[in-house]
Amino acid sequence: MNQYPIAVVIGSLRSDSFNRKLATAMAKLAPPEFSFTQVGIGDLPLYNQDDDANQAESVKRLKGEIKTARGLLFVTAEYNRSIPGVLKNAIDHASRPYGESVWAGKPAGVLGVSIGAIGTAVAQQHLRTILAYLDVPTLGQPEAFIQAKDGLFDPSGNIGADSRKFLQDWMDRYVAWVKMHATL
Repeated sequence: MNQYPIAVVIGSLRSDSFNRKLATAMAKLAPPEFSFTQVGIGDLPLYNQDDDANQAESVKRLKGEIKTARGLLFVTAEYNRSIPGVLKNAIDHASRPYGESVWAGKPAGVLGVSIGAIGTAVAQQHLRTILAYLDVPTLGQPEAFIQAKDGLFDPSGNIGADSRKFLQDWMDRYVAWVKMHATL
């Protein structure tokens, strides 16, 4: 039985996204009592406060998936030195209407991969600022600003040998973080 369902929010819609591949590979590094479900955010309408009283079915689905999760994993791309608009849109939807946020209290981890030398460092910092406001306790260390290069993934889509120790250590810390917050 999976005692720790984790909602995975990927800040990229591209089907062949490095971040989607990273999210899938990271889930394989977790212990069996953790299960990871990638939540869909591509079908959400643009957030409009006028719709708070009558949220779209896709918004209700997202909120339900977040609500039932015991933890969150954000794996985001970096667009123009910040988080992608689709991710911000999802965050806004699940935090509204005011006072009905489903994010609050859910322990989170933040990762990202990009072809740039600093990975997704700036986007992750922006995301951490948003999550702090939403009362999402976010794993601070180790940070993981991952550069996409040959060998990051093996031919089967798993984390490659050169990055496995670092990312396994990250996952171990994330697991401990979620478990610690689950008992509070």
